[in-house]
Amino acid sequence: MAQSSTQNCLIRFETSHGGFTVELFPKEAPVTVENFLGYVDERFFDDTIVHRIVPGFVIQGGGLDREFRSKQTRAPIRNEAENGLKNTRGTLSMARTGMVDSATSQFFVNLADNAFLDHSARDFGYAVFGRVSEGLEVIDKIAQVQTGRRKGYQDAPVEDVVIMSARRVDPAA
Repeated sequence: MAQSSTQNCLIRFETSHGGFTVELFPKEAPVTVENFLGYVDERFFDDTIVHRIVPGFVIQGGGLDREFRSKQTRAPIRNEAENGLKNTRGTLSMARTGMVDSATSQFFVNLADNAFLDHSARDFGYAVFGRVSEGLEVIDKIAQVQTGRRKGYQDAPVEDVVIMSARRVDPAA
């Protein structure tokens, strides 16, 4: 049964290019963190791919299988971009469509400081809900994978970058 507690807010990702750990921010982004942990606990991210890489900008994943098919998600959540957190290098944010409250499972890691993605009067922005606390060099390694157009997606890696697993980590361990 899925846990709904947000007390353990470290997630370890194992990918085909190495592992990295993410610290989530439940105080600043409670809806987003609860949603994300639900996907982690359901093992939703297992065997998904990083389907978008834009060097100097972001890597994005969390919703497509190796055939570039969208996985079935839960309902979209409220956008918490107004939480005061900034889209700086190494932070995690929720991907969304042009609709403000459309985020489901897809997320991105900022490869640079991307202030234009922050909440502002111009644009509601993208909700930051965590940061890479260990393994940023793995994120940088993924960002170097060659990209092109693949199965209808631009900026897609030409070789699969697989998220093999995403699990909660016991911070006391």
